[in-house]
Amino acid sequence: MSRPFLKMNGLGNDFVVVEARTAPFQPTAAEVRAIADRAAGIGCDQLIVLEPGEGVDARVRFWNADGAEIAACGNGTRCVGWLLMQASGKDQATIETKAGLLRASRAGERLVSVDMGEPRLDWREIPLAAAHDTRALDVALYDHPGLCGPPACVSMGNPHVVFFVADLDAAPVREAGPAIERHPLFPDGVNVGFAQIIDRHRIKLRVWERGAGLTKACGTGACAALVAAARRDLTDRTATLELDGGELLIDWRTDNHVIMTGPAAVDFAGELP
Repeated sequence: MSRPFLKMNGLGNDFVVVEARTAPFQPTAAEVRAIADRAAGIGCDQLIVLEPGEGVDARVRFWNADGAEIAACGNGTRCVGWLLMQASGKDQATIETKAGLLRASRAGERLVSVDMGEPRLDWREIPLAAAHDTRALDVALYDHPGLCGPPACVSMGNPHVVFFVADLDAAPVREAGPAIERHPLFPDGVNVGFAQIIDRHRIKLRVWERGAGLTKACGTGACAALVAAARRDLTDRTATLELDGGELLIDWRTDNHVIMTGPAAVDFAGELP
């Protein structure tokens, strides 16, 4: 029996979303790669599966395009939140993920805010292979003059390293991203952000995503970049993140929760082969 799906995107970060609350769906890594394949499959950055959960609107699982399951996906959570609120008619949705419970709420026409929880800042929580100050690593990860400043590390349910660069257009995103993603300092791999501070309320960002490559937007990456910048007093605790696919508003509240607000869109519906 074929299984229906929705193709969705958050700022161009695109997903195949499969409903599995009535019929289980346990894709293998090979099946995920086939679905994500942009030449022979449907094509996406991540596969998202909605499952039943206890006391929540849905339990959600995420897989990167390389077939590896991951704990968190910010833009994907926002899209799922919009779907669940459309189905229920409510203005809020509670979503269970491997990174914890996340709460989505309506923020306008096709705009969704997601409480992404508290950032993890201890080196063990990223995780790193050895003890480091995550505010500013004292280790060289890639030899390039544009990346000579110390990067920062933040986990938003998945690991991020953030480099602050003077000129984002000149940053070696495609060259450094895959090398740093697999650096031995990061035993679980890492998402690699390249952030240019425009002013205290605006950051330009590109992210090489672990297992997916360069995407048009990365929600957890935007959260991590804002937290990393605010910890270094490069920005205030609320800022607009400019990504290739559009803008996200990130607010690191005084209760230590990070709120991400941005759009969700449905591209088309189909059936898995």
